Amino acid sequence: MADAIKKKKIVVTGGAGFLGTCVVNRLREHGWTNIFVARSRDYNLVEQQHVKKLYADAQPQIVIHLAAVVGGIGANRENPGRFFYENLMMGAQLIEEGRLQGIEKFVCIGTICAYPKHASVPFRESGLWDGYPEETNAPYGIAKKALLVQLQAYRQQYGFNGIYLLPVNLYGPGDNFDPRSSHVIPALIKKCCDALKEGENTVEIWGTGTATREFLYVNDCAEGIVLATEQYQGSEPVNLGAGFEISIRDLANKIVALTGYQGKIVWDSTKPDGQPRRMLDTIRAREYFGFTAKTSFDEGLKKTINWYRATYQ
Repeated sequence: MADAIKKKKIVVTGGAGFLGTCVVNRLREHGWTNIFVARSRDYNLVEQQHVKKLYADAQPQIVIHLAAVVGGIGANRENPGRFFYENLMMGAQLIEEGRLQGIEKFVCIGTICAYPKHASVPFRESGLWDGYPEETNAPYGIAKKALLVQLQAYRQQYGFNGIYLLPVNLYGPGDNFDPRSSHVIPALIKKCCDALKEGENTVEIWGTGTATREFLYVNDCAEGIVLATEQYQGSEPVNLGAGFEISIRDLANKIVALTGYQGKIVWDSTKPDGQPRRMLDTIRAREYFGFTAKTSFDEGLKKTINWYRATYQ
């Protein structure tokens, strides 16, 4: 079964992006050979005709849907309507066209932003509907969560084989370091590395530092996605995480130490913290398809810092 599935034609949307590049590489390492990378310059998946063209061009048997429009807290606050509409339309149309084309499997990548703002820690998949998401990223999170509903409804009515994965915050080499849209780890790495290089004495960080997050190294996430693609056939959503929690203040101190920055950290408490806490329960991923994160946090941060310096400095 595992070897047979690797001969299938597979499309990876967002396959040239941060996570997508790692997923494509990991597919190849697992022995997949018939991989079609759907690039945004060729297919605007918000448009139905482009979705139809993708299926016509690639003739896939399996789809891994990674493409997303997303950013950090600032980008989410500036683009709530766009993030809701584009993420919803991409996913909904890819799933519907996949059903019409009779594909064998659809792997949908959700988001940690789908969880309720005050979800019990660690976040368990069974608590996904226990409240409204954190306000700054709710439009994005709800759009992604709607795709879970679609997949479960399609499985019930049409026998459509769609699975849904919920990765925690990702980081690693190749991440987005644009300060207008980056997430917390690349933002902090850039600020500390740039301040050190330019001799600046202060670095400003949004929020109070009290919020907590969990982070998953991008290559580990890619491995989890490939394992689920090969082995998981169920309707239940599955978390992908590393199973630890760290405050933003402790994260900042760790990045300060690893980059060698010796200046002052200034916390701008007028800016939002985002969701108060984030940490996933990762039992399902381990039990359903044998996934456990392998990269230690310090090791992953060092690799990310080294990549940023080699690429941008």
